[in-house]
Amino acid sequence: DPAEPVARYSPFVLTNNLLFVSGQGPFRNGKLITGKVGLNLSIEEGQDAAKACGEMILSQARLACGDLDKIKKCIKIGGFVNCENTFTDQAMIIEGASKLLIEIFGEKGWHSRFAVGANSLPLGMAVEIDAIFEVSN
Repeated sequence: DPAEPVARYSPFVLTNNLLFVSGQGPFRNGKLITGKVGLNLSIEEGQDAAKACGEMILSQARLACGDLDKIKKCIKIGGFVNCENTFTDQAMIIEGASKLLIEIFGEKGWHSRFAVGANSLPLGMAVEIDAIFEVSN
């Protein structure tokens, strides 16, 4: 199920043939995955958190479009990793979401992206990822 926003913003905006999905946090079994990668979360745990963000992105996309078959292309994802100061493998963490999108959409799932480290994220979440999709009208 798509998560409700924690503040005043829309979880997605659908305009013309573009779908912008707001930053999504990692939920597993109804609980937010929190912590800092490189401190109290391993790379594997960070990748799983990123995959969970990807699942939330897909949930919002399904809500926005009514059907994931309307996704023509994943254009871009942006990932923020809550990590300790010397951690430098943010790209490997966001890989968890990238792999999911490519598994789900195949060739249409390949996207541009960025991955950056943050000293803190809302609610202490481990990872936050947003996405832009091209959709059919």
